[in-house]
Amino acid sequence: MSHSLAPALRPHRSFLSVPAINQRALTKISSLACDGVIFDLEDSVSFEKKHEARTNLSAHFAEPPAGDRLSIIRINPLLSKFGADDLALVVSIHPDAILLPKVESADDLQTVERVLDEAGVPDTTKIWAMIETAKGVLNAGAIASSRETSVPRLQGFVVGLNDLRKETRIPARKGRSFLIPFLMQVVLAARAHGLCVIDSVFNDFRDAEGFEDECIQGRDMGFDGKMLIHPAQIDPANHHFGPDPEAVAEAEAIIAAFSTQEAQTLNVINLNGRMIERLHLVEAERLVQLARLIGQSSRIDQSPFDQGKTET
Repeated sequence: MSHSLAPALRPHRSFLSVPAINQRALTKISSLACDGVIFDLEDSVSFEKKHEARTNLSAHFAEPPAGDRLSIIRINPLLSKFGADDLALVVSIHPDAILLPKVESADDLQTVERVLDEAGVPDTTKIWAMIETAKGVLNAGAIASSRETSVPRLQGFVVGLNDLRKETRIPARKGRSFLIPFLMQVVLAARAHGLCVIDSVFNDFRDAEGFEDECIQGRDMGFDGKMLIHPAQIDPANHHFGPDPEAVAEAEAIIAAFSTQEAQTLNVINLNGRMIERLHLVEAERLVQLARLIGQSSRIDQSPFDQGKTET
């Protein structure tokens, strides 16, 4: 089976986690402006409700999804008593991606890759990995590199800080200062191997100012977007992780400058007193295309719903 190592360009600003057990939340998804939905079968679903949650998702995916947001199913660990049934559900309904929790090596990813391939699941169903343990962070580079060898479906990382804080005993403090080295290691591993990388949830959705500060921090670290626990967080995430209008205008100027006849054979040009290399043209084209994709989106936002507790 052939797999492209160049993921399609699309916005990944906001990934809302929705408990698969919450029917009311599932019915609201089509009207939300998030770039992706993570249908959670793991932490937010109690043991006795796992079967019901899978049944909910089967019914939800029976109808063609409205809009162009990514649909990702977060399963339980493969070695848990729920993992095999969760994986069978993914095989039957073909979401955009499957999200594996607590990934610490490429082994689990390889297992999922093999199951999907053997079941004939199209390679449009990708694999994402939660990096949320000390071993996961330490092995992030090796996990990401598996995309080029044994796990070509691997498309992205999602950071889970709640579990990582618990394991490392680092308290949840504003600014995440002692966690920054871990976060940057995950971003570096993702970028080295062409993966998307999504920042962790912000637990207090009532703290709008704190959430926006963390979005700005995550954006400046290089994350593509943020995992969310409440619809009220969608608009701020889309704003802060979306292309800055001034940056888009500058990118358009770079594209225009390199498109002139005299610049065709140049690798470096002078643009308003700044030396611009051709490598900046590639990033400028990516930014402008992303801004156009976002501008073409027909998704609309709506008021928050009560979706209950979600842990990452």
